[in-house]
Amino acid sequence: MFIFILRRILQMIPVLLGVILVVFLIMQMVPGDAAVLLAGESATKEQVEEVRRQLGLDQPIYVQYFTYLGDVLKGDLGESVRSNRPVLDEIMVRLPVTFELAFWSILVTIFLGLLAGIISATKQYSLSDISLMVVALLGVSLPNFWLGLMLILYFGVKIQIFPVAGWGTFMHVILPALTLGTGGAAIVARMTRSSMLEVIRQDYIRTAKAKGVKDQIIIYKHALKNAMIPVITVVGLQFGALLGGTVLTETVFAINGLGRFIIDSIRMRDLPSVQGSILVVSIIFVVVNMLVDISYRLFNKRVDLN
Repeated sequence: MFIFILRRILQMIPVLLGVILVVFLIMQMVPGDAAVLLAGESATKEQVEEVRRQLGLDQPIYVQYFTYLGDVLKGDLGESVRSNRPVLDEIMVRLPVTFELAFWSILVTIFLGLLAGIISATKQYSLSDISLMVVALLGVSLPNFWLGLMLILYFGVKIQIFPVAGWGTFMHVILPALTLGTGGAAIVARMTRSSMLEVIRQDYIRTAKAKGVKDQIIIYKHALKNAMIPVITVVGLQFGALLGGTVLTETVFAINGLGRFIIDSIRMRDLPSVQGSILVVSIIFVVVNMLVDISYRLFNKRVDLN
């Protein structure tokens, strides 16, 4: 186990270096000049150049990149161009909100996805199966921001059950969590159905039925446990996708989280904030994938992690 974890940590290094490079190059291609935005439209050319010099934007691109990379290795993500505060401090203020939203969303994904997948697999080709798979197809197809707006319009404006913006109480969590979680639930439902159908056809399931074992025990103790490995993989990937999906969802629901921080930073060409935020999200994504691999042992003792 220790060797596996060490190997995965070493594999993280080139991945994160690649993320930093790609994001850095993309931000260089974004139209606009951060120095002009910060100095203001009425600023003189000399003032703009002074701001550019202070930010280090007058240096060649490769110098800017290696300077930033060296700071990251020291644990310094730079200072926000907008607030002049350390980027890491800005991220840590907003990360708990984003993480909480992703946590509740993944619970929605797991609960709805597993429930729909199990029902569809145990009632194959029935009306329930067809209906749930049609709903799952719609769930995959609908954009999160559109679904969020529809939920706001109906539950927040028309019947006024839930708040439409902000963060702080459990009532604020429900609509954003449903917005983020339904798309993932559709994917988990389809994967659960497919995996369950494959397991249900195995000989040991037929043997258990022949011995008179109750259907509930067969489904939840034997079939579901052995069908969970591909489902766990999808859930892990969905958690990473949820962290990225909060960018639009937090904007729609006016949640002051990391996703909204990234959007605002892109608009202001706040390169250190964008790079630092995406780097933190990438680290979380890689760590979650490692935890997913480790969790395979909980469902199948034959899985070798060495």
